[in-house]
Amino acid sequence: MNRFEGKVVIVTGAGSGIGAATARRFAQEGASVVFAGRTASKLERAAAGLDESKILIHTADVSVLREVESMVRAAVQRYGRLDVMVNNAGTAVEGTITEASPDDWHKVIATDLDGVFYGCRAAMPELIKTRGCIVNVSSVSGLGGDWRMSFYNAAKGAVTNFTRSLAMDHGRDGVRVNAVCPSLTRTDLTEDMYANQALMEKFAERIPLGRGAEPEEIASVIAFLASEDAVFVTGVNLPVDGGLTASNGQPPQA
Repeated sequence: MNRFEGKVVIVTGAGSGIGAATARRFAQEGASVVFAGRTASKLERAAAGLDESKILIHTADVSVLREVESMVRAAVQRYGRLDVMVNNAGTAVEGTITEASPDDWHKVIATDLDGVFYGCRAAMPELIKTRGCIVNVSSVSGLGGDWRMSFYNAAKGAVTNFTRSLAMDHGRDGVRVNAVCPSLTRTDLTEDMYANQALMEKFAERIPLGRGAEPEEIASVIAFLASEDAVFVTGVNLPVDGGLTASNGQPPQA
């Protein structure tokens, strides 16, 4: 498939995990892709083997507005347009409100929420020109709550409602805005969890499909939401969670 031939896509947090899988998926479907993130070496590894004429490696910290604005300018200067903005970069801190610190709070909010706001704000004028779209990466944690992740839940909950609001505000401009809400996915952030077999077995009991996701499985849904196949879809926060939210996270009963 070449659903994105002639399109230009920015993916933040593209150095690993969902971001890397998503950026590669768009490139494989014909797009020119900006691999954006904080570490050039990781971005270069993620983009290895792709058509270099259609790849732009751009280092940026999404928690810094001027760096996000520079990222969007670089994409437009290189390729002449912007069609899809994927706000994926994120971080998490575990702990209760008394265990995690105010600095932890500001770190999570700066990346997971401010970064999405900056990305949407910087990209919107260009997306209005192309009648493009935004896909934010929220989380099932943005649709409910879970233990010891209140800072992350707060940021992702805000992303969920921000996505809905942007869709309402900019639908008349021809810009669609959606979000994916993954549950447990194999990434750098969950590496320790995946190494804990007992924990993973317990978590799998809560997911009807019986396992966590692979990054490529989330990337395929992001690509769908950005494609013409989803041309009448906007304001959706789509769980990509193996059925976790449908089952309310409850394990099967004996």
